[in-house]
Amino acid sequence: MTDQNNSFDANTQKLETYQEARLKNIENLRKLVVDAAATILYDEGPEAVTVRKVAQKMNCSTKIIYNLFVNKDGLAQQLYLDGCKLLAKEFEGTPRADDPMQQLFNLGETFWQFGQRYSGYYKLMFGGAFADFKPDEESIHGTVTAMRQLLTVIGNAQEQGLITGPYDTETVVRIFWASLHGVIHLYMCGHFGDVQSAHTVYKQTLSLVVGSLFSS
Repeated sequence: MTDQNNSFDANTQKLETYQEARLKNIENLRKLVVDAAATILYDEGPEAVTVRKVAQKMNCSTKIIYNLFVNKDGLAQQLYLDGCKLLAKEFEGTPRADDPMQQLFNLGETFWQFGQRYSGYYKLMFGGAFADFKPDEESIHGTVTAMRQLLTVIGNAQEQGLITGPYDTETVVRIFWASLHGVIHLYMCGHFGDVQSAHTVYKQTLSLVVGSLFSS
């Protein structure tokens, strides 16, 4: 066996620098912390997510959490972005319909189901569960990305002349979203009683909003 075969081939293996390894470890640790916070969020609701409780679940000091996220808002932002990814995934999995009106009904139902299935994320993202947390530019961009399906369907319907009026696509999406969110939020605050009653009101609201958009 030659010395060349025994030698280390620097051209085929790239050594990881200390800085690269350190950054990778930090990112892995951040992910573990966010996962721990997400578990608390899912199991106990947003009011249970505190730096101390996350640290207890991770079996580490609160100082480590603060070093990674600065404060609770930093952690909340990561949870918010995770929620945006979940919402985008739910919208992408919505049954497709050729009729844009029916597709809006389908997306509206998906939004309702997201609020039920991921109520902790919903309250964090849209319900003001973290009183001092305000979404920053990155979080707002994540929300827009999550709503891409709505933007596409409504934009296409406007181009086809099925939705008319003075409003641009983003404004119409906000009107649609705000109307549906109002029902979900009121239900979460206890104003509609049981979930079946709330869902009935939600579907009626969805029908009125979609009908008004296409009748215009």
